[in-house]
Amino acid sequence: MISSDRTVCDLLLTGGSVITVDDRRAVYEPGAVAVSGERIVAVGTPDELDGYRAERVIDCTGKAVLPGFVDSHTHLFQSLGRGLGEGMSLYPWLSDFMWPYARQISREQAWAGIRLTALEAARAGTTAVVDDHYAPVDLETTVGVARTIEEVGLRGVVARGIYGAPAEVTRHYDIPDYLFELSPEEELEITGAAIEATAGRQVGVWPAPDGNFIERQLIIDSVALAHELDVRWHFHCSAPQTDPAAYVSCYGERPVVWMQRAGILDERAALSHGVWLDDEEVSYIGEAGAGVAHCPTSNCYMADGAIRMADLRSAGAVVSLGTDGSACDHRQDMFEQMKQAIFVQRLTTLEPTSLRSEEVLELATREGARYLGIDAGVLAPGKLADIAVVDLDRVHLQPLNRTISTLVYAARGSDVVMTIVGGEIIYENGSSTKVDEAEVIAEARARSAELIDKAGLHGLLVPWRPPAQN
Repeated sequence: MISSDRTVCDLLLTGGSVITVDDRRAVYEPGAVAVSGERIVAVGTPDELDGYRAERVIDCTGKAVLPGFVDSHTHLFQSLGRGLGEGMSLYPWLSDFMWPYARQISREQAWAGIRLTALEAARAGTTAVVDDHYAPVDLETTVGVARTIEEVGLRGVVARGIYGAPAEVTRHYDIPDYLFELSPEEELEITGAAIEATAGRQVGVWPAPDGNFIERQLIIDSVALAHELDVRWHFHCSAPQTDPAAYVSCYGERPVVWMQRAGILDERAALSHGVWLDDEEVSYIGEAGAGVAHCPTSNCYMADGAIRMADLRSAGAVVSLGTDGSACDHRQDMFEQMKQAIFVQRLTTLEPTSLRSEEVLELATREGARYLGIDAGVLAPGKLADIAVVDLDRVHLQPLNRTISTLVYAARGSDVVMTIVGGEIIYENGSSTKVDEAEVIAEARARSAELIDKAGLHGLLVPWRPPAQN
């Protein structure tokens, strides 16, 4: 299992339960992982890696060592509104909460919320994110979002939300005009400049036409920009049940059918949600090798429904997991997404074998890396050293009979004791190695109060809301 004759490395994690999620799905109990620079150089048993001399040896006895999680769809800037918008369906939630929030948020407030949520993700073993960011979206703010995520130590992309001019279908959603402040030309110019400004960095930028209500030509032009600059593109697709019907009423066809007919549905397409897809759409997504970021907790919170998990995967789609942000998920915790993904499938199919713990761990790691297009998601020689270490000696994880099922069903983000991104330890011993956590929390609290006041969201702060009376 040793990839070369070299015996010197920077980090040697040894003695833990090493869950590789590699092509063989090898599990070493105990195991060891050697890291040199930003890459893994060897994986195997402690005896097989005994010849390695490391700058630092990390004793992982009593711990699980696994690939870092990839959060394939989140909105990090929403964390300043955590806990608001309770008990609302999607479009009232947007109209009365999130769109006013997004309209009023400043770049400093956005960066403060992003720094807080990126820190929360790092503490929970997430090593990469796709951050769908749509407020504010000027060039300085967008590049600053990428830099803020890097500051905490994560890798990934900022999917810059694109609105442009209102489309015909926009009327069905009663979307406020203030979301369409930039012309299509300005949207594309800023997005292209942001992609170029972050090229080659740990966090880049993708175009993200923000959903089914965006004007079709702008979506086509956004995809063309992604091809021109060699990145992927992100798109909210058919989360609530009303979306496909609204699209059909305006255009006579469903959203994914149009994408396929327009020639823009390909392996660069990184869709989010994809709950309400028919057989034809599932087939087209699979044939294209496109990605779908499944956000099970958010779908439950918004009562959007259950993704067609087995059908999409059988068709060839790349299905991964996302949190969808702190305003409708409330935690940047991929353990929660794994567990919820299983429960949603079992509850809707009434079949307990419809999704298993091993499969959902793949969605959170190797499939997330495929969705994002990074050389990570597995513990294998040559792969990026994006690693999470989980303390298994917690009372709620004992007795440890099966490590993978225990991680998926019983562990949580707070059980992570170390997070490594590209060979760099970004979280250890209860605190970030990159930022001052107390300062991050204090600023987020202050910025949240400012934003709630500015956006007029005090009505959402009611401490106890009784159920509506019949």
